[in-house]
Amino acid sequence: MPKLDRYLSAEFARAVFATLVVLGMVSLGGVFADLIGEMASGKVPPGLLLSQLGLRMLGYLPLILPLALLLGLLLAVGRLYRDSEMHVLHALGVGPRRMLPALGVVVLPVLAVIATCSLWLAPWANQLAHGMVIEANKNLLVAGLEPGRFTPMANGGVAYAGVMSTDGTKLERVFIYRERGDRLDVATARAGELYRDRGARVLALLDGFRVDGPVHGKDLDFRLMRYARNEMQLPEPDGPREPDSPEYKSTRALLWDAGAPARAELHWRIAPTLLALAFALLAVPLGRSSPRQSRHGAMLLAFLAYLVGIFLMILGTQWLATGRLPLAAGLWWLLLPMLGLGITLYLRDGSLTRIRWRR
Repeated sequence: MPKLDRYLSAEFARAVFATLVVLGMVSLGGVFADLIGEMASGKVPPGLLLSQLGLRMLGYLPLILPLALLLGLLLAVGRLYRDSEMHVLHALGVGPRRMLPALGVVVLPVLAVIATCSLWLAPWANQLAHGMVIEANKNLLVAGLEPGRFTPMANGGVAYAGVMSTDGTKLERVFIYRERGDRLDVATARAGELYRDRGARVLALLDGFRVDGPVHGKDLDFRLMRYARNEMQLPEPDGPREPDSPEYKSTRALLWDAGAPARAELHWRIAPTLLALAFALLAVPLGRSSPRQSRHGAMLLAFLAYLVGIFLMILGTQWLATGRLPLAAGLWWLLLPMLGLGITLYLRDGSLTRIRWRR
């Protein structure tokens, strides 16, 4: 490889990697916050935090890598223009077509990673994470309940346990508040037991009181009951989507499924790779600037192009799944114009055409 290609590819690779690290940390924080919220509501057991975090990040890589590629190449090209290196290269006859080998050294491996994650790794990670949550909820009697803390229940109520055994089956100082229409139900108990009866979660309260009355307190229709044992069925936590959802199917299975949701999911997995290629081609003409020109305008324009592409991809996938868009159209109405725009702007960028026209 010539020295010029090695130099340009190294500049592109460093900028893309640095951008990927920053975007990855931001995305990791967002996924972590979502997981904490799901654990607080009892949807995901706390013991699966790290595994769910890693598996979900695999699903977000096809959306993060195109943006990292776009912004990284834009920063690298902008730096070359700011330091007047690109102007020297143009004066020597090095234009966009001559930069394709150096660009391909960085872009092609990133496209391969995006395609691998989108077509194989992300569906496998979603299916594995889904199975882990289902299995953990089967083994865990009550998900999300922690001793000494008020925990929202799946039906909108609130549960509290002062002390809980290590296996989650024995409770002490239990308080449960529920609403049924315009009536409230408050139960307290000295102790409690959790077990499963034919798959249903049952909470047996021992030696306590139960109060039933109106929510707003407009009348005095309250009833107080003391009991030695009171059993109630707890609602199951909101689980993830059904296992037969196209989101959890492999790409090979989607190819043989002619349904609209399956076709929409298939196009959703194909689109990130082609969008990343279009963004990589757009980064070179968008990065053109004079030595004293600010790069913030190009960065905002590139980020706006990414948002428009991703939002249209999400909207098009929903239209395909609901039948509002013909299956034959797929997402090609978005991908082909983006690729055509990127190729056209990339080939028309540079000073070689202007220099030859002037000569």
